[in-house]
Amino acid sequence: MKRSLLPLNALRAFDAAARHMSFKLAADDLSVTPAAISQQIRSLEDFLGVELFRRTNRSLVLTEAAQLSLAPLKEGFERMEEAVDILTESKTSNVLKVSVSPSFASKWLVPRLASYYERRPDAIVKISATMQITDFKAEDVDIAIRYGLGNYNGLYEEEILRETVFPVCSPSLFEGKSVATTPSDILSHTLIHDDSTAEDDSVPTWTMWMKAAGIEMLDGMPALHFNNHALAIEAAVAGRGVVLARSAIAEEDLRAGRLIKPFGEAVPINFAHYIVCPEDKLKNERVQDFIDWLRSETGNKAPTEEE
Repeated sequence: MKRSLLPLNALRAFDAAARHMSFKLAADDLSVTPAAISQQIRSLEDFLGVELFRRTNRSLVLTEAAQLSLAPLKEGFERMEEAVDILTESKTSNVLKVSVSPSFASKWLVPRLASYYERRPDAIVKISATMQITDFKAEDVDIAIRYGLGNYNGLYEEEILRETVFPVCSPSLFEGKSVATTPSDILSHTLIHDDSTAEDDSVPTWTMWMKAAGIEMLDGMPALHFNNHALAIEAAVAGRGVVLARSAIAEEDLRAGRLIKPFGEAVPINFAHYIVCPEDKLKNERVQDFIDWLRSETGNKAPTEEE
């Protein structure tokens, strides 16, 4: 049978009627009338010379031939949908959709995007800054950068950046004073708390840091609390106090001199930033190129098969 002769509308009506075993529900599915579904089924039966349904007073029953045709028909429609997706994708092949946490987006990713555009001047990057875990089956996202312990089941994952934690503050807090202060001098400043790390036991709190530094935490110390690490960093940049900063988030502000590290050793933490995406996304050239760029920015190499 020539492809040009395939009665696609009638086949679609048959597929819907067979799935629902109801002309009315099939009509609702395809946004037509039940009479239109009945007419399409009748025309398909006439075209094929084969009975598809046995009509009873209260129900429809598929004939044996119709039952055998359902699986390949379903597969055929799915393949056509894939073909349409590929054709649609070709119109937006330079668009990359990235899901990333707000703090990492504003403090690490966005300041570096200029170098990515030098690499791919035709790229269109759409960033979704969210703390929600990406559902790749339901959301239109190519790749996610997530902060956690890894083990993202069913997805490709690659660690790209591990962090340390240390106190930082604005240079303005030490105007006219020696920067080489002792850890106990922190008691005279407001402590900025990042509550977003509460679920990460490896990230030290101010209480933990002071205990390690041999300092007794005083009751009633002035404090600021934020549920976003980038906001906590911005408060420190504004001179509002001292914050325990994650290295990746504070890096640009330290380099620019907006923040300084007045005291305290860096403490490694277990959480890291991971590239996360479905395995089939790795076949996409723009996704693979973005991953290669992330590796170059973090000084990582592509993992070997053994890894």
